[in-house]
This record gives sequence, structure tokens and C-alpha cells, in this order.
Amino acid sequence: MSKSSPRRPFGRNTGTVTVIEAKVHRSSARNARLAFILTAVIVGLLSAVVAASYMHPILALFLGALIGAPTAGLAWVLVRIWPALRLLWWWTPEIGLTTLLGYGWTQLANHTPLLVTLVVVALVVGVPAAVPASRRALVAWTWCFVVRHRLRVCFAQFIIANQSGSLPLILWTKPTPVGERVWVYLRPGLSMADLEGRLDRIAVACHASTALVERASDGNAAYLRFDIKRREVLTATVGSPLVDVITPDTPATNRPTPVIPTALDLPDVDAPVITLPVQKKPSATANGSKPAASSPADVDDVSDWI
Repeated sequence: MSKSSPRRPFGRNTGTVTVIEAKVHRSSARNARLAFILTAVIVGLLSAVVAASYMHPILALFLGALIGAPTAGLAWVLVRIWPALRLLWWWTPEIGLTTLLGYGWTQLANHTPLLVTLVVVALVVGVPAAVPASRRALVAWTWCFVVRHRLRVCFAQFIIANQSGSLPLILWTKPTPVGERVWVYLRPGLSMADLEGRLDRIAVACHASTALVERASDGNAAYLRFDIKRREVLTATVGSPLVDVITPDTPATNRPTPVIPTALDLPDVDAPVITLPVQKKPSATANGSKPAASSPADVDDVSDWI
């Protein structure tokens, strides 16, 4: 009988955290091998053909192999580490901001007394938080960082990826008056139709009211734009600059109230006079009787003409 291992409070029983999925890892390894072979063959042959014009063909072949092998190795490394590069791209703003703050704090603490350091930190943090315009800008950009990661969670959880497990690439995010706008590049295996039926789930994941998706380029169907809407600005009360143009000392003008007709008096309307054309009466005979109708006998017989 096998002994059951104790359950751990976090993660799996192995205690490891999956950063790159196994499907993506296998796909990147296969693509890296193909990239190495193709690059080595193509670059090696081209280099050998060019070098054959200046040296012996056998030496040119060896030179092509020497040039193609390092180039193929570089292609293998780039394709192999692409999943890690994409993960670093998702966290680039946070990594850059954390590095900048840590470096600034270290330099400030090493070159200034503790009291001056605390005052500078209080000013750097307090002034933007106290000014409404800067505070709104900071909150808007913070939501941009949050939405990028929430969209990545949506892509990984309930949006079907391609067979290799590659997720869409989230390019850039910027704040808008109603929320955030995100540009996304789809990988082969996905289309905009696959996303339109899941917009309600995306809105829930992004803590927004609604989410919209449309093409960002007429010539590329993989380049999409998400509009995350979390507030309504058309119903907000805004100030008008016309109020400042009016002088308070301007006297009020009494204007007569316009009379709006509510009914129509028919006797006041001139009815048009319609004149009917005079019909011509048929002419009478000498004795005053109407002319007799022509008999069938007076009509030519058609059989006479046949």
C-alpha cells in the first residue's frame, strides 16, 4: 500500500509553480529544432555559393558550414526562449517600474540623510496623490496594468488557444475617458468571432461594465482592439465655458411670449374652387332622336377577305 503524501497549503503536491505550460514548452522545442535545421541549411548553402566565386568549392563548403552553424544556433536560442521573452514582455512595465524605484531609493538613501530621504519620498508620493489631475492619471495607468494581466488570464482560462498553446500577444494599453483600450495580436487558430461570444466574461474578469472588440487594421484580421468600459461619461455633469462669457451686469430683456396655435379654424381657410370640364353632348338627328347604333351587318365580313 502506497503512503499518501501530505497535502500542502499552496500549489500542487510537488511544490512547483508552472510558469510555462508543458504544451508550450514542447511546441517551442520542436519549433527551435526546425529553425536550427532550416537556418543552417539555407545560410550554409548561400554562404557556400557566394564563397565559391572566390575560393575552391570544397573550402567554400567548409566556410558555409562555419557561417551557418552559429547563425542556426542563434535562431535556435531565440525560438527556444520565446515563451520566456513573451512572459517578460507581459511584466515589462512592472519590472521596469520596480527597478527604477529600487534604484532611486538606493541612490537617495546612500547620498542623503534619513530625514531628507523621508521628506523626498513624502513629496514624491504625497504631491501626486493630493493633486486631482495627477491622481486620476495615476489611477488610470494603474488600471491599464491591471487590465493587461486580466486579459492574459482570460486568454489562458476560457479562450481557446491554438494547438501549440500559444496565447495572443498583448501589445499596448492606454487609458480612455471611459476605461482602457488594449491592442492585441492574435496567433493562428483564433479569430475575432471566437472573442465576440465571450465579451461578457472578459468584462467580469476586468472588473468593468462592458467590453468591446473590433479590428484595429483593415488589412490584418489578427490585429484587434479591445475597449474596456467601466464608467459612463455622457451622463456626467460638466461645466460649460459659455457661463464665463456672460456679464453679470447685463440687464434682462423682456421678450414676448410666442403664441403657438393649438387648433385650426376651418372657416378662415379659403376653399379652392374646382372647375369641372364641360362634357360634349352627342349630336341629335333631324327629328330629334338619337342616332341608331350601327348594326352588325354594316360591319365588313371578315370571311370575305380570307
